[in-house]
Amino acid sequence: MEKKLVLHFPNALVDKPIISNLVRKFDLEFNILKAYVTPEEEGNLILELIGTEENLTNAVKHLKGLGVKVQSLSKQVEMIEEKCTHCTACVPLCPAGAISVDRETFTVKFNSKKCIACGICIKVCPTKARILKI
Repeated sequence: MEKKLVLHFPNALVDKPIISNLVRKFDLEFNILKAYVTPEEEGNLILELIGTEENLTNAVKHLKGLGVKVQSLSKQVEMIEEKCTHCTACVPLCPAGAISVDRETFTVKFNSKKCIACGICIKVCPTKARILKI
């Protein structure tokens, strides 16, 4: 099972090895989708955790017990193929690399598994070919 989470770390936890301990303690795999850390201030991390449902539940409880705010990333961006004009305005702006150009067909490709639902592509799309599903 996998879960995409948004973690908000208070300043006291920014320099602690929380994710590596989480992986060891609860037998999880992780994939960091986006990270922003300001030393001695705060940390925000969007990551995907993979493991058993029980281990994921226990890991989230553990994080909350440490003082980490945990939010489920339940938003999802979808591409409406019929509306896309393949202008590529969104390609260089995607921080997760979920949007690319097929060099053979010169069409825009969207990989929803890489998407972190930041919404940047939605804002820049001139034809409104991207929507946010909640």
